[in-house]
Amino acid sequence: MPAAVLLRAESLAKTYTTPALADVSLELRGGEVHALVGENGAGKSTLARILVGLTKPDAGRMLREGHAYAPSGKAEAARRGVAIVLQELNLVESLTVAEQVLLGAWPSRLGFVDRRALREQAHAALGRVGLRGIDLERPVRSLGVGQRQMLAMAAALARPCRVLILDEPTAALSEHEAERLFAEMERLKAEGAAILYASHRLEEVRRLADRVTVLRDGRVVATRERGEATSAELVQLMVGRDAGSRPPRDARPTPSGEPVLRIRGLRRGRVLRDVSFELGRGEILGLAGLMGSGRTETVRALFGADRVEGGEIELRGRRLPRFFTSPKQAVAHGIALVTENRKDEGLLLPLSVRANLTLARLSELCRRGFVRPEAETAAARTLASRLGVKCASLEQPVRQLSGGNQQKVVLGRWLDRDFDVLLCDEPTRGVDVAARAEIHEHLQELAAAGKAVLVVSSEIEELRALCDRIVVLSAGSVAATFGREGFDQDAILVAALRDHAGGKGAA
Repeated sequence: MPAAVLLRAESLAKTYTTPALADVSLELRGGEVHALVGENGAGKSTLARILVGLTKPDAGRMLREGHAYAPSGKAEAARRGVAIVLQELNLVESLTVAEQVLLGAWPSRLGFVDRRALREQAHAALGRVGLRGIDLERPVRSLGVGQRQMLAMAAALARPCRVLILDEPTAALSEHEAERLFAEMERLKAEGAAILYASHRLEEVRRLADRVTVLRDGRVVATRERGEATSAELVQLMVGRDAGSRPPRDARPTPSGEPVLRIRGLRRGRVLRDVSFELGRGEILGLAGLMGSGRTETVRALFGADRVEGGEIELRGRRLPRFFTSPKQAVAHGIALVTENRKDEGLLLPLSVRANLTLARLSELCRRGFVRPEAETAAARTLASRLGVKCASLEQPVRQLSGGNQQKVVLGRWLDRDFDVLLCDEPTRGVDVAARAEIHEHLQELAAAGKAVLVVSSEIEELRALCDRIVVLSAGSVAATFGREGFDQDAILVAALRDHAGGKGAA
């Protein structure tokens, strides 16, 4: 017997300045994971938002188990059993973890919030996604990106859910946390729920999906059953041409080995206990580890965004008296940063593409305290062309760009400024296959030009494809270092688990 169709979309269309969706039809069946793939800007997020009432379509209709369905927002969609976890999380930072999980459905007693019931229900929901040990009274603002992602997942599953929509759910998760998510998806699938899984990670799609729908330029170009298409075929459908996801690492010369940056005994509270490594000129060094291993904290400390408690830093052969105490100081010493969270920390969302691209060298584009518009526009145009930033114009607000193009802007602002060390925290998070390959190529070009590049990534495969060496952090200290010849995924994962699992010694 065919599975019941829990949610059907028929001929959906949506136009902004250009069509975002055109004649898109889709069926979500009970007991099925239906993957949605496509380049950034293909229409995946627009479709997901329409399905839960966050965006109103210009044309088409939706049916929920055969009945008309046109939710006015997430709350109404949730009442109809349709939940979503968006890539760009919308959490209330002033709330506690427990309050956020049950936001909109706090249990009450005699007209007051029942705090005991709130904690019990939140604890149960968090346990389903592997966050059972988290402090329920901890403010949301104190959580890292990965923890926020799992918190949003717990909130979606805290209420009865028949249709779950996931937009890039593993982009902020380590492989260990992603496995917890996959187990929960299997449980929901076994209970007869329908799951729409939008992701750029094709290995996950081919592993999890019963069907795959490919969007390109707002249109459905193909739907394939499990096993009908290889990753290469899916990429070709997505971009309309052959596009590899792995850059030609071996085309770049072996790094000279001349150290540009040396770190010894970096310490900061419990999150950084003993981090030591060196980064050579022309080298791409990977930083691997699980969520909470200290990867992002290491990058922030090197950039002066967080104060450190101890350790030594040497830059270009000269030992500095202390670590940087501000990003401004780090930039002045030739260190640049592509942040983990581009929306909150990397971009000025209301401002134009032009303003965001030229932000790192604004003082050079000024005369007598005022920006020279012609010089700024010329600089932005050159960078946008070099990076292949797709935008309606340089005056378009950067918030309107796709995730991949936003990430190119964050990277691009540093390309017009002299620096020695580039710190990249999850540089390809939430970008499509083609944009990912382009970003990798830009990082390879920078290394070939003699820059030292440090890359943090939750994907071991990305680090293996891109890096010359990989340093593995475990619970705030270095567990192991691997050279190219020793890039073994299992060994890297064992090292990452070392201190989290209570082990001793380097893996």
